[in-house]
Amino acid sequence: MNTKTEEKGMFWSFPVSHFSYFFIWAIVNGYLTLWLEQVAHLNGSQAGIIFSMMAVMSLIFQPMFGYFSDRLVMKKTLVFIILLAGALIGPFFQWIFLPLLASTNAMVVAIATGIYLSFVLNGGVSVIEQYIQRASVINNFEFGHSRIGGSIAGAVASFLGGRLFLWQPSAIFWAASVSALIAFIMFLFFDKIADNNIENVADAESTKVNMKDVMALFKVRNFWILGIFYMGASALYDVFDQQFVIFFQTFFHHVSQATTVYSNTVTAQMFIEMILMIPMPYIINKIGARNGLLIYGFITALRIIGTALAPNWIFIVVLRLLAGFEMPLVLVSIMKYIGMTFDNRLYATVYALAANFMKQVSVFIFSALAGSMYDNIGFQHTYLIMGAVVLVITIIATIFLDKEHKDPTTISKM
Repeated sequence: MNTKTEEKGMFWSFPVSHFSYFFIWAIVNGYLTLWLEQVAHLNGSQAGIIFSMMAVMSLIFQPMFGYFSDRLVMKKTLVFIILLAGALIGPFFQWIFLPLLASTNAMVVAIATGIYLSFVLNGGVSVIEQYIQRASVINNFEFGHSRIGGSIAGAVASFLGGRLFLWQPSAIFWAASVSALIAFIMFLFFDKIADNNIENVADAESTKVNMKDVMALFKVRNFWILGIFYMGASALYDVFDQQFVIFFQTFFHHVSQATTVYSNTVTAQMFIEMILMIPMPYIINKIGARNGLLIYGFITALRIIGTALAPNWIFIVVLRLLAGFEMPLVLVSIMKYIGMTFDNRLYATVYALAANFMKQVSVFIFSALAGSMYDNIGFQHTYLIMGAVVLVITIIATIFLDKEHKDPTTISKM
């Protein structure tokens, strides 16, 4: 069997790994709030502590995991630790969380839960993503095609999670455990790499990253421009979506009608996202990863400002469907841009810091600020301000964000 054939055969397990890990993300994040309210009987403040701790701890886990991932390169040690921790989600919530809640201060349990979930989800996501990205370079496949598995996981978790929750609320966590074990098995037995191509990721053990290399990143102007872009465009994308459904309901006379339309819209959005993940890597190869990021920024600004000015729910639905274009754009573009602009030995560190750490800081700040603005000046005016911020930051990135240093047609796929 020739090398090219081997490389092609070393692709199909990775979408399954993506699916298995992101299923954990989708089902836990989708139904945790309901479970905490209906099963654990936590109040809003107590449940909020869990999510606050997840956000705060991600600021510790993400840069730390990025550094260790760059040190480990293609060793799966950290991947396995995270997935084994994920496999304990079911036992934790059924056999540890509830008994502790009955015998211990609820705030202490909430803090411990937030730290644990942040380890598996907020910190773990960059570890899984960067490993598969590096595998895509070695095995010569498109990362975006593997990431389709993650998009499908979101749709399956939404469909299956509601039914599991109605059957037995704690079943959602056991489903997450099973999915983590599947991901563990995939990484252990099936996610193989072409050893002859590993030099595309790391030249030798002597090239291992050290703290001096990481600190040097902070002297690179483009690192800060990329981080600021993510702090504006990508973070405000998330903040905008946090309470969007509440605004959306104001266009309907009945909440049930709004919920049905919103659910159908999100399903259509996810379908668009899945379809576009197939051609998006080729599109980004043509237009450039930098241009892909900038287009994402401008579309995000358009969607937020357009929503503020929309006269009825039909316009809002159309704008919401643009999110199906945004996600493939940013997911593929950021992976390619980092690989073509920064030292690949620091790939995971740049991704963790610029695309995750700085974004989380911004989400943490803007979430509280946006909530206050919704109450004081209303959704429309808040959205106009948020959209203007995204637009200004995208224009700044258009001027100052460096062009790719490597030609995507002359390097391995990313």
